[in-house]
This record gives sequence, C-alpha cells and structure tokens, in this order.
Amino acid sequence: GIYGAVANICAIPLTTFVIMPLEAGALLFDLVGAGAPLWWATRIALDVLLWIARTTAAIPGSVAPLPAMPDAAFGLMVAGGLWIALWRTAWRRLGVVPLAFGAAWALSTPAPDLLVTGDGRHVAVRMKDGAVALLRDRTGDYTADMMAQGGGTTGLPVLWSDQRSARCSRDLCIATRTVGDRRWQMLATRSTYAISAETLVDACARADIVISERRLPGRCRPRWLRLDRTMLGRTGGVAITFHPSGLAGSATARIRTVRRAGDEHPWIGAPVTQTPVAYGTRRRSRHPRTAPDQS
Repeated sequence: GIYGAVANICAIPLTTFVIMPLEAGALLFDLVGAGAPLWWATRIALDVLLWIARTTAAIPGSVAPLPAMPDAAFGLMVAGGLWIALWRTAWRRLGVVPLAFGAAWALSTPAPDLLVTGDGRHVAVRMKDGAVALLRDRTGDYTADMMAQGGGTTGLPVLWSDQRSARCSRDLCIATRTVGDRRWQMLATRSTYAISAETLVDACARADIVISERRLPGRCRPRWLRLDRTMLGRTGGVAITFHPSGLAGSATARIRTVRRAGDEHPWIGAPVTQTPVAYGTRRRSRHPRTAPDQS
C-alpha cells in the first residue's frame, strides 16, 4: 500500500546506511573489546526501525485484506506497468489503461465463499457478515490465518459449530449459505471415526457440496460437487464463489483449483478442468461428484 511505500523510503536507507554499518563496526571492534558503544547505537537504530513499522501498521487503512486476484488482472497490471516504464514518449500514457483496468478488476473480485485445503482436513465458509468460519474446533494458528486471509478478512476466524446456519456433530457438519433464491447446503466430515454408510449416503444426497479428507463411497452422491480425498488429490486446494446471475436470480458458482489444466509438472497429477456451473444442472463426468437428476 501507499503507507508501506512511504515507510520503506525511510526504512531501507536506515537499514542500509546506518544499521548494517553499525553492526559491522560493532563486530570489528568486539575483537578488541570496544564494541559496546556501537552495539548501543545499533539498538537505538533498530528501535527507530521498529517504531516506523509499528506506526505504519497502526494507521487506519494500512492493512486492507483482499482475496486472490485473477491471473488476467495481474497480467494486465504488469503489462501496463511495463508499458509505462519502457516507453519514453507520450505513448507511455496508454499503459494507464490496462493498469487501471487490472486494478479495478482485482479490487472488484469477490472473496470466495468456501475454501478447502488440499488434504480436505480444513474447510472455511464465509458468513454473511464477512467472517470466516472454520470446520474444526482445533485449528493451528498458521492454518487459521491462511484461511482468514484467503477469505479476504483480517478478523479472527469463528467456528462452524457456533453458527446458527450450521448443525454439527462430532463427525459431521452441515452449513447453509443462501445466494439469490438458492440455498447451498454444504456437508463436511470433521473426524476420522467410522460413520455408518447409510447415514453418510443419506446426508450426501441432501447436500449440494460434500467435503471430506477421507475417500467417500461411490454411493455418496451430492447434488452438485464432491470433494473427497480422491478428487482433492487431483485438484489440490479449492476455492468456490457463489453468486447470483440472470434475471431470475438463479445462483451459480465459480470454482478455482490450485492444480489447473495444462500443469505438466511431473510431480503433479493431471488436474480436473472446472468451469462455472449453474445450481441444479447436471454435468457429465467420469467422476461421481455430480448427483443424478433430482427431478
């Protein structure tokens, strides 16, 4: 941000021309036991550096959480910046167009409503008030922070089990998210204990999206998408954004995966191509994630 750029203008010269020479001199004078004054000066300089960092971070608006921007938006901003930097004539002003368009695209990108880690253990749902709710009651600080940042918020995550729109047991959690005139029902497993096959199959049939770190039985067929160990092994982490579309307000969802079509790294399996699909529509696939016709 702008505040960070101004802070760096002060912090980088302070580090380069004051702190580093003082440290080098202190180490050199330590050879004869005379480095104490220089270490004292180094401490003062470091205190100033920390004061700059803390003051900048405390300014309102210094931190603005944003979801991951689309690759195309990032590419437009890079292209616009390079155009401005490389041209020396009036033509360089044209670079403002892709730069501004890419920035506007990035800022208007909605935060994902559902985040799933690549192993299926951790799931985060974005609530109506913007808070991020975590599936597991015991989630490490690092994972919780990453899920919150992925959801475009700096607030502390809350728990699925504490939300009115969710029903949780020791083994399963069901959450509902209403978008337009559709109610998306999400089911997730939250333990490794055995669950009755009939109970799981029945719960899958009533859910739109099913998420699990385990390999689900073939009879588990949600209405729209199944993300179990097999599928997540192919897609990696998944982010899903629900949004209304059309005059009738029917909801659609956009899926983004960590592993994408065309990724040919030898250590990554072939990903599954995901495209926006309208709620309730069927998609032909050799994977059992799509439910049969519910009519």
